[in-house]
Amino acid sequence: MLPRFLRCYNQGMLVERIKTKLTELSIELPIPTPPVGSYVPWKRSGNTIWVSGMVPMSEGKLRCTGLVDSEVSVEDAQECAKLCAINALAWLNVATDGFEGVSGVLRLNGFIASALGFTDQPKVLNGASDFLVGVFGEAGKHTRNAVGAAALPLNAPVIIDFVFEVE
Repeated sequence: MLPRFLRCYNQGMLVERIKTKLTELSIELPIPTPPVGSYVPWKRSGNTIWVSGMVPMSEGKLRCTGLVDSEVSVEDAQECAKLCAINALAWLNVATDGFEGVSGVLRLNGFIASALGFTDQPKVLNGASDFLVGVFGEAGKHTRNAVGAAALPLNAPVIIDFVFEVE
């Protein structure tokens, strides 16, 4: 384990990287959308922050709706997955008061509303994975699960929950 001063230095570097990359990508984190059910949007347990399932919500509405590969293209679904990640970062920002102490992305669990016979769920989830690695660098590499579903809440094409590591 790294000495505390090195861990703090590395975390400070990661916080700066996250903020710089978001600026470079012209991404302004949205005001997080409150939960639509009986749950909390995030919860900390020890060195992890769990962010509830995020749908591709932008300015109060879903970016698109329907089944991937029949009503929503794979490319649009990838953009939806990226938007889910942006929404998760908005809650992580709140949970950590500006990403303080964030040390990485641990896991994504993605569900993709899939047309019959569609099997490229991992390709859809790459929209979120590639975005997070781009923002976090090596600390953004994570484990994940990509699952096809017959239908999702609000008719969203994608829903993803996230697990982040914090100090």
